[in-house]
Amino acid sequence: MYSLTVCDHVMIAHSFQGAVFGPAQRLHGATYAVEAEFRAPILDADHLVVDIGLAGQALRRVLDTLDYRNLDDLAEFAGRNTTTEFLAAHIHALLADACREGALGAGGRRLSGLKILLRESPRAFAAFEGPIGAEDAA
Repeated sequence: MYSLTVCDHVMIAHSFQGAVFGPAQRLHGATYAVEAEFRAPILDADHLVVDIGLAGQALRRVLDTLDYRNLDDLAEFAGRNTTTEFLAAHIHALLADACREGALGAGGRRLSGLKILLRESPRAFAAFEGPIGAEDAA
């Protein structure tokens, strides 16, 4: 399996509900280093997994929907704890949609998988990975 990874970052504010979160129940900020790893079983005719420039642009567009926002104020997250794990899956879904819709060119439509890793710090991170083919969209 081949892979190509692009990185960016996003800054958000949020709070959590539930005693398990202790002081994180209060409003706090987070800066996540975000890694998007695109996977394909074969390279294209140009020997690429996907165009690295298009991959970086697509990731940035997805992150722009979250950057500098208080996630507690967004209707799509109402009643949900926007944990690092949850956000990794959310970013995966948006970026997988972008691949299927052609934002990464023809190469994005033939990708077999995508892994999103969010680093909260050098010592703590979470990820979500899964398929992104059109047949997997449901």
